[in-house]
Amino acid sequence: MLFYVLISRGQTKTENLADYVNPLMGTQSTDELSSGNTYPAIARPWAMNFWTPQTGKMGDGWCYTYTANKIRGFKQTHQPSPWMNDYGQFAIMPVTNKIVFNDDDRASWFSHKAEISKPYYYSVYLADYDVVTELTTTERAADFQFTFPKSKQSSIVIDAFKGGSYIKIIPNENKVIGYTVLSKKSKTVDFKNYFVLIFDKPFKSAACWSDGNFQKDILEIATDHSGAVVNFETKKGEIINVKTASSFISFEQAELNLKTELGNKSFDNLVTESKNEWNKILGRIKIEGGTDEQLKTFYSSLFRAACFPQKHYEIDAAGKTIHRSPYNGGVEPGYMYAGTGFWDTFRALYPLLNLIYPSINKEMQEGLINDYKEGGFLPEWSSPGFRNIMVGNNSASVVSDAYIKGLRGYDIDLLYKALLNGANNEGPMEAVGRAGIKYYNELGYVPYDVKINENAARTLEYAYDDFAIWKLAKALNRPKNEIAFYEKRMMNYKNVFNPSAKWMSGRNKDGSFPANFNPFKWGDAFTEGNSMHYSWSVFHDINGLINLMGGENAFTDKLDSVFDTPPVFDESYYGSVIHEIREMQIMNMGQYAHGNQPIQHMIYLYNYAGQPWKTQYWSREVMNRLYKPTPDGYCGDEDNGQTSAWYIFSAMGFYPVCPASDEYVLGAPLFKKVTLNLENGKQLIINASNNSDTNKYVNELKWDNSTYSKNYINHLDLLKGAVLDFDMTAKPNIQRGTSPSSYPYSYSSNKK
Repeated sequence: MLFYVLISRGQTKTENLADYVNPLMGTQSTDELSSGNTYPAIARPWAMNFWTPQTGKMGDGWCYTYTANKIRGFKQTHQPSPWMNDYGQFAIMPVTNKIVFNDDDRASWFSHKAEISKPYYYSVYLADYDVVTELTTTERAADFQFTFPKSKQSSIVIDAFKGGSYIKIIPNENKVIGYTVLSKKSKTVDFKNYFVLIFDKPFKSAACWSDGNFQKDILEIATDHSGAVVNFETKKGEIINVKTASSFISFEQAELNLKTELGNKSFDNLVTESKNEWNKILGRIKIEGGTDEQLKTFYSSLFRAACFPQKHYEIDAAGKTIHRSPYNGGVEPGYMYAGTGFWDTFRALYPLLNLIYPSINKEMQEGLINDYKEGGFLPEWSSPGFRNIMVGNNSASVVSDAYIKGLRGYDIDLLYKALLNGANNEGPMEAVGRAGIKYYNELGYVPYDVKINENAARTLEYAYDDFAIWKLAKALNRPKNEIAFYEKRMMNYKNVFNPSAKWMSGRNKDGSFPANFNPFKWGDAFTEGNSMHYSWSVFHDINGLINLMGGENAFTDKLDSVFDTPPVFDESYYGSVIHEIREMQIMNMGQYAHGNQPIQHMIYLYNYAGQPWKTQYWSREVMNRLYKPTPDGYCGDEDNGQTSAWYIFSAMGFYPVCPASDEYVLGAPLFKKVTLNLENGKQLIINASNNSDTNKYVNELKWDNSTYSKNYINHLDLLKGAVLDFDMTAKPNIQRGTSPSSYPYSYSSNKK
């Protein structure tokens, strides 16, 4: 554990942005209360494989919990969240003095005081075995160093998990190979994760184990739960190095991945490579003038935003990009990504990629093309392939936002065809395509009383998704009647606005609204929220929503009421208090439920109704109160970069309320200076030199030294490079941004 201290010595903080990152942020979570539901991902940016210490039982979605006191293994993981669980996992664990392999038996006490967790390096002391474990990673491989005590029985356990697995020990090559087929909650075809481990010390002995039983003298086995134990005699302080890699394609490809990515590189060199890569990715945004805690929060959040989705592709011996298709089981050419749910990430994560990392999102768009070619639909939750969870058809937003924001060089016409297919058909499962599309077309909404759950949420999201398709159709010069079809359908949000309640609600097939409407009822007509959360989900036409609610004053009163109303709730739809409800209840922000995605844009809506200073106040409150670089650092599920992306945008002073438009809505920057180093070589510089805890309101904004009065900024203009100077003050300027000419885009007022 001396290693990490040595490599950091003599380098300044600004050179080592990765050292601001705390991968343990959000790990103090349970199924009852989420503080992020993250695990310490030791990885490269968007890597195919992550590695993590595992404190939970093998197969438990809560693979690492900060409050745990034992480590059971070090796991290769692709888990996007505990609710989705994992696939393609296997684990290794050093033990001494006796042969133990079941995860309960082999678990060792550890302390966070003897643990180092960085994106590029992890180290921990396993007290029961007097072993220090260190690891670092590449995109598809990892390198371990185990420092053993003096022992005649030092062992390394390989666990290929339940659900069908295979192990083969090859002693004359100091090698173990195997595969696992476990892919929880995902429908995949012929799925296997092939892995190889190469040790730098000959085995004293080795044997397999299976289904809880030690199989002495057996070197190859395929059972429901297979594993291996390789044994050594070690001197005090002896280091055994284990290089490992995996592939979704074959053993040969796994070995190629190991050779290509690890080769003969030393452990120290690999750590330095990984650290440099993270510093490069994090260095796209340079922050100045914040507290140490704020810098740690910002870069920990940016780290999370650069983790998912994961690369699901590999590079073959000819240098070509290939992937194992989760849809047809074949090895196909081209890119593929997995591990994201668009219901969460369309809102801010993908817009952040389009601004800061567009070349990565271009790969992701090409991956979506392959999803469609091989699966017949675009996934709405992939992990890998189709997952039957959440609502909406938000791939439309992800595809359209990328093109509207300027991404090119891929087959957008085929992706547009995929959007039309998903928007007008039910898919192979409820969460793919559009459940209830027949009703949506005939009635203009998905009815409350036809046994399609979360129907009002579906209607609202379908309407926004139709807007995204409309924007893309216009950009692609599609036929006028086709454009008009989506332009009309995107106004369907109005059909679930309850005029007597002045909130969105379910609506019966006969056109009536349920008599027992309760704005505090979670679920039912909505998804993981209530009407006070989902009523704002009209991203594309806030002006139209303002008119429905009775004008600007009524609208801002309703916005205020979200914060002013006590956090009462009706959980009867679920039958118990789900963790999202509890997280809203305890945050002391009324009905505002920042821990879940549907309401995260709401704070920015004051800009559409002449009260932008309230956006400035509440965005600062949420950043300061609900985000910390600590194990309980989030206020709900982090959700694959989305909640982190909210913080990143908000700290810079703007937010993408309506993806698939080219605008960001202004808030107020958190730092004195932010420099965005854009991929095109330009810089966006955001100055707020008099920013402070008290100076949180925008008195004036200048764009390249010219006074700028709008409540929004344009993406394509930012790409040209700009200097934004915010004059911050302790008192709100109640004159700036109050004219309708300053308001952000709404379809009803802009029609473009």
